[in-house]
Amino acid sequence: MTNEAPAVAVVTGGGGGIGRALAVRLARDRFAIGVLDRDRAAADATVDAVAAAGGRASSVTADVTDPSQVARAFADLKARLGPTRVLVNNVGWDVFGPFAEGDAATWTKIVAVNYLGMLHCTHAALADVAAAGNAGRIISIGSDAARVGSFGEAVYAGCKGAIIAFSKSLARELARQRVPVNVICPGPTDTALLKDVGASPLGAKIVAGMTSAIPFRRLGTPEEIAETVAFFASPAAGFITGQVLSVSGGLTMAG
Repeated sequence: MTNEAPAVAVVTGGGGGIGRALAVRLARDRFAIGVLDRDRAAADATVDAVAAAGGRASSVTADVTDPSQVARAFADLKARLGPTRVLVNNVGWDVFGPFAEGDAATWTKIVAVNYLGMLHCTHAALADVAAAGNAGRIISIGSDAARVGSFGEAVYAGCKGAIIAFSKSLARELARQRVPVNVICPGPTDTALLKDVGASPLGAKIVAGMTSAIPFRRLGTPEEIAETVAFFASPAAGFITGQVLSVSGGLTMAG
C-alpha cells in the first residue's frame, strides 16, 4: 500500500464528448483528473462521471482564449489536486463552410480557440509537466483534417496543422527532460461537434460521404480516442515523442 498522491492529468474541453471520455478513461489508470471547460455544468457532469467510475476529479471554468483565465484555472487545480503531470489539449471549435463564404471574425475565433487556446494551456502547465521528466506528457488532439485536408474546414485544419508543427518543435525542446509530446488525430468521430456540422443539408451530405469513405464503414467513438490517449499517457509510451497518430478507421493512411 502507498499513500502517494495520484498523478494529475488535466483535460481541456473536458465537459463532454471526447473530453469526458478522456477524463473517465484516464481516471481508470488512477490519475486524478482536472476538468477544464468554459461550461461549469458540463465540467461538473464530467466530475460526476469520473466519480461514478471510482475516480477523483475537480473542475474549473476558463475561456482558453484568455491567458489570465487559463493561468488561474491551472493554479486552482494545482492547489486542489497537485501539479499537472499529463496535459491533454482537447478543446476544439469550428464552423463548417467554404472558406470563400467565411469572415474574419469567425476565422479569428477558430484560431483563438483551437490554436492560441492550446498555446495558453500548454504554457500554463509546462513547468510542472517538465519537472515530471519522463513521467510528464503533453498530448494534443489534432485532426486528420490537418494531415490530408477537409472540405469546409480550411481554417480549422490550418489550426490543427499548426498544433502538429508546434508539438514536434516542443518535443525537441523538452527532449532534454525526456518529456514525450505527441498528437492524436481523430478522423470523423461521433461527437456533438460533428452533429452540428451535419445539421445543414450540405453538412449532412459531407458527413455521410466521410462515413461511407471510412474503410471500417462507421464513425469513430470518443472512447476509442480515449484509449489512444491512455496509451500515450502510460509508461509504455515513454520513448515515443514528436509523433502524430491517426485514429480514423483507415480513412487516411498517409504517412
